[in-house]
Amino acid sequence: MKVPALLIFAVAACLPAQGAWAQATSTGSGQAYPSKPVRLISPYPPGGGTDATARIIAQALGDQMGQQVIVDTRPGASGRIGTEIAAKSAADGYTLVLGNVAPLAILPAAVAKLPYDPIKGFQPISLIATSDYVLTGHPSLPARSVKELLALAKSKPNALSYASSGNLGAPHLAGELINQLGNVKLLHVPYKGNGPAAVAVMTGESTMLFGSGPTVVPHMKSGKLRALATTGKKRSIAELPTVAELLPGYDVTQWYGILAPAGVPKDIVERLHKEIARAIANPKVSQLFVNLGTQPVSNTPDEFTAFIKAETEKWGKVIRSANITAD
Repeated sequence: MKVPALLIFAVAACLPAQGAWAQATSTGSGQAYPSKPVRLISPYPPGGGTDATARIIAQALGDQMGQQVIVDTRPGASGRIGTEIAAKSAADGYTLVLGNVAPLAILPAAVAKLPYDPIKGFQPISLIATSDYVLTGHPSLPARSVKELLALAKSKPNALSYASSGNLGAPHLAGELINQLGNVKLLHVPYKGNGPAAVAVMTGESTMLFGSGPTVVPHMKSGKLRALATTGKKRSIAELPTVAELLPGYDVTQWYGILAPAGVPKDIVERLHKEIARAIANPKVSQLFVNLGTQPVSNTPDEFTAFIKAETEKWGKVIRSANITAD
């Protein structure tokens, strides 16, 4: 999801100043935690949804804990590079990572020798936000519903293409899951980002797109794209059905969460979880997430761990069934 740079700066500027305070949390050295700035690794390029999400939560946590939380952007390899750096960092609570579905739940099944273990290599702290994708098509697409789309796809295997932001991203697998559950053959066409993928559909180069709300909603309003459905379990846009209403079991969401390297002290995990939950509960902070097209959410470390395991199992089955491998 590409987010304008001005919006990212506005996000930081609009966050509430809650006053610097620090609840004493002991560390191995006996010092209160945090006693110095905390690094939050963002494993995707600046200007996108991951970067903006990282800056919202970093500013909020920094205000609450009385220490800077500095966003350290380490993009590359579908999130692998930054995620690996986090996994190999000291487990002292001063390096965190903003994890999401690709490096933690998709790549493990597609990359033969991933340089980190998405389960054993991290201590999950909490989810912070989720978002659905919107299945949209060029206005000339004959199908006006998922039911009509499936019928058309069955009559013309591989004739209908869908653009995505790249290989092995959630939008790529969103189409593959339709192929498997709907017993059809949609053709995947990867592009270098959500923006180019949307342009490809609007110009007729590709037929469809699984796009983030901020990417596709303006073009839906202008009539350049026509929406068919959303990809989550429940309706996130009232007037649009979900794919799951026709294909039970279908659920594709982008999610973001905070993790620390495995072995971080329990009291620091508890402190960070408490602070994240407090930030998410703040109406001004949660509204900033909503403005990005995401839904703020928090859960416990155990719940987040179980969530990642379930996502890894789900996408592993899809990837193995389709025999998808990393480029």
